[in-house]
Amino acid sequence: MSSERTAAQRRALQQAQRAAGAAEELVTRATAPIRRRGFPYRAPTVPHGVTVPEEASGLGAHYDTAWARDPLPTVLRAAIVEGPIRLAARVLADPEIVGTDRLADLQRLDETPPVIFTPNHHSHLDTGLMIRSIPRQWRHKLVVAAAADYFFDARWKATLSALALNAVPIDRSSTGRRSADLTRELIDDGYSLVIYPEGGRSPDGWGQDWKGGAAYLSGRTGAPVVPVFIDGTGAIYGKGMKRPKRGRTQVVFGTPLTPAEGESTRRFGTRIHDAVATLGDEALTDYWTARQNAAAGDTPALSGPAYTGWRRDWAVADRRRRGRAGRRRVSGTRRWPDL
Repeated sequence: MSSERTAAQRRALQQAQRAAGAAEELVTRATAPIRRRGFPYRAPTVPHGVTVPEEASGLGAHYDTAWARDPLPTVLRAAIVEGPIRLAARVLADPEIVGTDRLADLQRLDETPPVIFTPNHHSHLDTGLMIRSIPRQWRHKLVVAAAADYFFDARWKATLSALALNAVPIDRSSTGRRSADLTRELIDDGYSLVIYPEGGRSPDGWGQDWKGGAAYLSGRTGAPVVPVFIDGTGAIYGKGMKRPKRGRTQVVFGTPLTPAEGESTRRFGTRIHDAVATLGDEALTDYWTARQNAAAGDTPALSGPAYTGWRRDWAVADRRRRGRAGRRRVSGTRRWPDL
């Protein structure tokens, strides 16, 4: 009985193999006309020695954010901005907003022009704080330049950034023509822009080297640049902190700037940087003292003191304490050690 069962199993296996072979031959005959026709019914052939570039993933700098500016996402974003974002900024950062009167000349125009806001960058809270602080004339037609490699590296993160912040991807590793063309088109369409010239959050509480994107866009579009200094967010949720802690901040708006006749992008970018540094001095002292320091060339550098190590950390802590945001947050005094 065992040998008969084994023989039956062998015959069944042979029949299955013949059936599979017949099916394969049938499929081969049916697809033969298509295979003979080639492209476009089949993928095109690639000549030897030619490397085919990879298709864009649709993420990073290639993520398309146009859908976020359609009517329905725009309405949803307005609700998010006036609700959760403003509430979170108020609860976590308790901002004092200074200098919006310096934008009055633009606000009085019959049609409020788009502008480019250029704040320093110490925290992920900065964008929400900017949206909370920017006057209403610009707040609801505002795009935020966000790092493509951080905010647009995953589909869910890209969708959330585009919907809640109207963020557009910026390639900070190189000057991408796609990013520059997109932001330029948006400004031409009447959108204002928040762009961080430092390119990323400060790693140690001091400023980093500035890039010239804002100066370039202003020169190409005619949009004024509004320098902004944000004080206090680094102590609340700076780079490397695992969770935010409540504190107080100050947002100082400066006088709008436009490039002078024949002024290069590099020179205009330096002027924007110096204006933000003066606003930082204003946050540390007062308006008149900051302008006196600027006239004398004594404005404290955004990059902080030249020395390194613990003295640099001590200096940033002392700077935070002496600023208005720090004075409202920290009680008592702190002195340099007697070395």
